[in-house]
Amino acid sequence: MRLDTPEGNFPPTRRGVAASLFFAGYATAALSSCASPVTTPSDELITEDVHVTGAGGYQLPAYLARPAARGRRGTIIVVNEIFGIHDYIKDVCRRFAREGYAALAPDYFDRAGDPAPMTDFAQIRAIVATAGHEQVMGDTQGAIDWLKAQSFVKRDAIGITGFCWGGTVVWMAAALSSDIKAGVAWYGRLVRPAAGSWGSDEERPWPADVAGLLHKPVLGLYAENDNGIPLASVETMRAALQAADNPSRSEIIVYPGVQHGFHADYRQSYNAEAAAEGWARCLAWFRTHGVT
Repeated sequence: MRLDTPEGNFPPTRRGVAASLFFAGYATAALSSCASPVTTPSDELITEDVHVTGAGGYQLPAYLARPAARGRRGTIIVVNEIFGIHDYIKDVCRRFAREGYAALAPDYFDRAGDPAPMTDFAQIRAIVATAGHEQVMGDTQGAIDWLKAQSFVKRDAIGITGFCWGGTVVWMAAALSSDIKAGVAWYGRLVRPAAGSWGSDEERPWPADVAGLLHKPVLGLYAENDNGIPLASVETMRAALQAADNPSRSEIIVYPGVQHGFHADYRQSYNAEAAAEGWARCLAWFRTHGVT
């Protein structure tokens, strides 16, 4: 079963006192037996669990990685896939930190549980569905506010990137938050799911609905052979950007012959060539648009 649709809207519940302790390992449901995940060293970096004030005043745990050297830096908010904050997402934060950024990954699913160690997709979907659009946008703004208060952050150089579920969050946050300077969305859903499918029940906008509100540039990185995000929806988003005269200068790149999750080095869908090329584009996009 594929899981690449975004959130629904179920009542949240609070986790216990271990809220800041993220799962140590890779997402169990997606880990491929033939995977060789990338491991980025943390020497000369500071890595720590922190808490930010999210929607409704909730104290949301987040994973932070940044260079140990003093100074203010551009910052990237890293938005997770449906599997939460596991080693791949933390490693992405460390990759940004080794490029000179501070990188923060908020745990958007913390109110309901941790999907990372699970193998039952029904349980994972139930957790992900609790993170409704308004909560996620509030949590993202809370992360931004926390970052702007830190002595190591350049307040006018905050970017956002995200994968799968998180890719959709990138488009929406770039439309709603004036604090975000640029975004990179990796294969996030662009249009409302079909009626009756997961994620279709929540009354909320989707990226194609807010194309005219995008005044911060977003780079979309998508897969030709994505069973969950068909190319027709990519073309719908491109048309929506064009109809809005694309004031944000946003772009969408489609990688031929690859699948959803091509950057996720712990999954069978991983494609090393496309992942490396996409990562280079991601870094160049942020630097071109002032997130440095």
